[in-house]
Amino acid sequence: MADTLSALRSLMASHSPPLDCLVVPSEDYHQSEYVSARDKRRQFVSGFTGSAGLALITRNEARLWTDGRYFLQATQQLSDQWQLMRMGEDPAVEIWIVDNLPDEAAIGVDPWCISIDTAQRWQLAFSKKQQKLVQTSKNLVDEVWKDRPSAKVNPVILQPVEFSGWDVSKKLKDLREKLTREKSRALVVTALDEVAWLFNIRGSDVSYCPLVHAFVVVTSGGAFLYVDQRKVSPEVHTYMRENGIELRDYDTVGLDVALLGSNQLISSFESANWTELNSSYTGVTANITGENQTECNLIWADPASCCYALYSKLNSNQLLLQQSPLALPKALKNPVELDGLKKCHIRDGAAVVQFLVWLDKQMQDLYGASGYFSEAKAMGSKRPSESSKLTEVTVSDKLESFRASKEHFRGLSFPTISSVGPNAAIIHYGPDPKTCSELDPDNIYLFDSGAQYVDGTTDITRTVHFGQPSAHEKACYTMVLKGHIALGNARFPNGTNGHALDIIARVPLWKEGLDYRHGTGHGIGSYLNVHEGPHLISFRPQARNVPLQASMTVTDEPGYYEDGSFGIRLENVLIVKDADTEYNFGGKGYLEFEHITWAPYQRKLMDLNLLSLEEVRWVNTYHSQCRDILAPYLDETEMAWLKRATEPISA
Repeated sequence: MADTLSALRSLMASHSPPLDCLVVPSEDYHQSEYVSARDKRRQFVSGFTGSAGLALITRNEARLWTDGRYFLQATQQLSDQWQLMRMGEDPAVEIWIVDNLPDEAAIGVDPWCISIDTAQRWQLAFSKKQQKLVQTSKNLVDEVWKDRPSAKVNPVILQPVEFSGWDVSKKLKDLREKLTREKSRALVVTALDEVAWLFNIRGSDVSYCPLVHAFVVVTSGGAFLYVDQRKVSPEVHTYMRENGIELRDYDTVGLDVALLGSNQLISSFESANWTELNSSYTGVTANITGENQTECNLIWADPASCCYALYSKLNSNQLLLQQSPLALPKALKNPVELDGLKKCHIRDGAAVVQFLVWLDKQMQDLYGASGYFSEAKAMGSKRPSESSKLTEVTVSDKLESFRASKEHFRGLSFPTISSVGPNAAIIHYGPDPKTCSELDPDNIYLFDSGAQYVDGTTDITRTVHFGQPSAHEKACYTMVLKGHIALGNARFPNGTNGHALDIIARVPLWKEGLDYRHGTGHGIGSYLNVHEGPHLISFRPQARNVPLQASMTVTDEPGYYEDGSFGIRLENVLIVKDADTEYNFGGKGYLEFEHITWAPYQRKLMDLNLLSLEEVRWVNTYHSQCRDILAPYLDETEMAWLKRATEPISA
């Protein structure tokens, strides 16, 4: 680590101009949350493995900013050469730079790895001291990363309409109509899930996310896919040609965006023959010709996801900087996508139940645990052999094997958070086979996991105990459960955003002086990213930007974490749908949630005295649905276990 920092500082000093500091973001060229191994630059320089954060290296300091999910993890992983900066508590990176670096300081960054929004926010802050943001021509981390993983050549895969619901021609037609309404002649698409959704393609360039490293440019009469063409099979070549999509090399996107700015980017498909063969485009194309052509002259880019490098290729006066026109259509699931999501969550729920049945038996047989149902103390101090002991990693692998047996399984949707006792207090804990903990019947076990299926993406969290939970653990679990139920039962008028709803899940915890340092819910993709926007349920300001709408998906996942002791989280995926209310004040229409995740909540972790009659009824109804929905997927032994796990409770 010291050698890496020294090498970077040497490059900073020899750079023209010399750099007073270097910023190393977590993101790749597409502003992705999850990135490929070769794009984990911030992890390489800092040793911190969390998915969110930013490293800052000055001539004599190294600091890392991350959010509340990772405070404890970062404290454990950072060496003494690094100082942790807690987002929301410490000054933001641009404020720290202004306060601590000299006037006219040069701040270096790879412009491909920061968004337009971020770059402009920093430049505004830096202007107070005439500091300047310097775009490095090469990524300095890449220069010192001698064993950087090579780029993988993974095939582009077509996502059939039977799972996507809409074909490419409809999506392009709808998109071009939006461009016309916004007086735009082109859209630059950099977000990988938007690329995949628009063209109905998937890939495996990023672990856990079925994505292809690619850019897209759509104009009034053309569509371009910038991708490593070694990934494109003859079948995909034909598919692209049939849909009027021109393939270009990944590395040429910068040159083509510059051509786009001067109106010189022309598709080979923009011809009379193509227009005649594809009448679906004709109306849109006609709308932007003739008198309207001069009006439709803007180039649309999403400032939150488009990298600053591409922005720099264009004149600012020709840009329309606003949320991508693909973000909302992707989030608003069509009927086929909704059906697929419901079906894959049923199969996924069956896998989770099968895992719990297996784990319950293993904990009793190997460790003498009282098990999932009994609150008695452990029956003895059994110790399994080294080869048969259960660790956070081995049980996580077993859960994956249950999922892998299900139809349409394609892999996990994120690294499983499999955490025992104190590790469960690390919100996004990632167990390492060499250092992970062994399961312990006297400690809470939290597992947050999900899978990618061709018909949808899943994400579920359950917290369980195989011994005798303390009264405090039960009270905390019950407060989390109450918040989980309250949010899932919420009804609210159209136009309500996730910032307004976030408090609903926190109120039961707040009453006891408890809270959690993460958002309460995120959208989820249809065989795409497990974290999907543009909406979310959170205390963060961006949750105000987009109201929830019918046919969106969102998670419901409150939690509570005690450092050094335990962590609790419960998570289901919900679908937003229209509510049938007796009244309709203001004619707005009302919305509610539908649960599509199916797995039991552990009875013995509940303090029933803290649950209201309404909450008890809800748990019993949900558990009854679990039995009915999962029954066809379970054998006799598994079903007997589920029946016991879902027996009615009473306050």
